Amino acid sequence: MRMAELCETTGVPVPTIKYYLREGLLAPGRPVGRNQADYGPEHVKRLRLVRALIEYGGLGIAAIRELTVRLDNPGVALFELMGEAQKTVTTHDDPRPGPVRDRAERIVAELLERKGWQDAGRNPAIGTLVGVLAVLDELGRQDMVAALGDYADAAERVAEVDLRVMGAVEDREQAVEIVALGTRLGDAIVGALRRVAQEHMSQRAFDF
Repeated sequence: MRMAELCETTGVPVPTIKYYLREGLLAPGRPVGRNQADYGPEHVKRLRLVRALIEYGGLGIAAIRELTVRLDNPGVALFELMGEAQKTVTTHDDPRPGPVRDRAERIVAELLERKGWQDAGRNPAIGTLVGVLAVLDELGRQDMVAALGDYADAAERVAEVDLRVMGAVEDREQAVEIVALGTRLGDAIVGALRRVAQEHMSQRAFDF
């Protein structure tokens, strides 16, 4: 198909397709003449993935480019690719140095060891977790810090559901889409349900 057909099939405007081509997010089509190229199903698939990552995954062009480079590298194992996809949608905030951060880091390290999660110790979300605990400590909310294990247990159950929903994935592009979008949308689902549950539990607790 020509670019006009690619545009019609995917709903992506021609200028946007050309932009993705320039940025390396989309492989060039097969040349068929002067300034003409032919595009196939793989281009349709990639375009839909890129648009989904932008519109629903909230990713920028640089992050998607880095992800697609790994996606197109057969030397990158599927589980490594899925890990990279997860990291692209993970907020990474570095906490301020100091004794409060040091305490938070010790608490997180102890949690990882207790849960057997040491293999996840390099996940960028660890820095965010440390930062949140440090802020709670500074605010005097040690009660929330003390409940970290309960939060971890709940997160583990959610992660088990994530893996069950994902199932066996063989297609590399589908794996990236499921992990990246699933993390973003899964966070939204859990956050919404948490607020509904909070209201329900509050009404029960205070007999509203």
